[in-house]
Amino acid sequence: MQALGGGYRFAELLQRSWRRSTALRSFSSSSSFYSDQSRGGLPRFFSEVLPPSKGGIVRVQGDEFWHMTKILRLSVNDRVELFNGKGGLVEGSINGIDRTGLDFIALEDPKLVLPQSSRWHVFAAFGTLKGGRADWLVEKCTELGASSVTPLLTERSPSISENRVDRLQRVILAAAKQCQRLHEMTLNPPTTIDSLLPIVTQSKLSLVAVAEATPVFSVLTSSRKESTGLMIIGPEGDFTEKELNMMREAGATAVGLGPHRLRVETATIALLATLMLWSDSERPSEP
Repeated sequence: MQALGGGYRFAELLQRSWRRSTALRSFSSSSSFYSDQSRGGLPRFFSEVLPPSKGGIVRVQGDEFWHMTKILRLSVNDRVELFNGKGGLVEGSINGIDRTGLDFIALEDPKLVLPQSSRWHVFAAFGTLKGGRADWLVEKCTELGASSVTPLLTERSPSISENRVDRLQRVILAAAKQCQRLHEMTLNPPTTIDSLLPIVTQSKLSLVAVAEATPVFSVLTSSRKESTGLMIIGPEGDFTEKELNMMREAGATAVGLGPHRLRVETATIALLATLMLWSDSERPSEP
């Protein structure tokens, strides 16, 4: 699969999230609710459409209907939650079941949960990973809170199949449900190094993992505090010298992740976990 629409801007990633949140302005909003989102005990399922208010009913079909009725064997009057991947969450119950789907009735007005302030965008060259390694990478990025993941096309990882992209979308949804994440992680179309460069130029902080570079903690300690930025991971065999020079010239900072050679998925999770914890440490603690 070739890269789609080269040259989209980093600002457009942020605008896309803003447009999604404005579509839910009619919902009740709660900034403090975000810290409690993982503590709910009700089963949670995905629905693109949520009831607009208490008493509203929406139809649930497809995979989520199958999961609710065939796997968990839920029945009429059982209480569940629906989320839409854009911060919307509503508690309700199953109002009726037939052969093709079920009706969910809201027992409260939907909530709109604001996204976390930490927004890290992952660019990783994982198109050639075998077995379930790419699935694992995307699953863990979802759990750790990455804002987006973009398959990076490089000289040593030049393509990713359309079928794999479809599968990764399903992995993201399953991981979001498992970790109680309310805001979807975006899987962007594959992009090339040339298309990445303008995004690096506009980003306040872009880190590229490079063997034997300055340790990441040293770089972060001397960097201006940021809660959003880019992290870039190369393919098996690493970036070419030409690719690294292009990214450095665009403004990316090389960082090291220890003395050992890491697999693509290991390096991705190591760097993302470091950045998420670093961002969290800069947030004021709640009383």
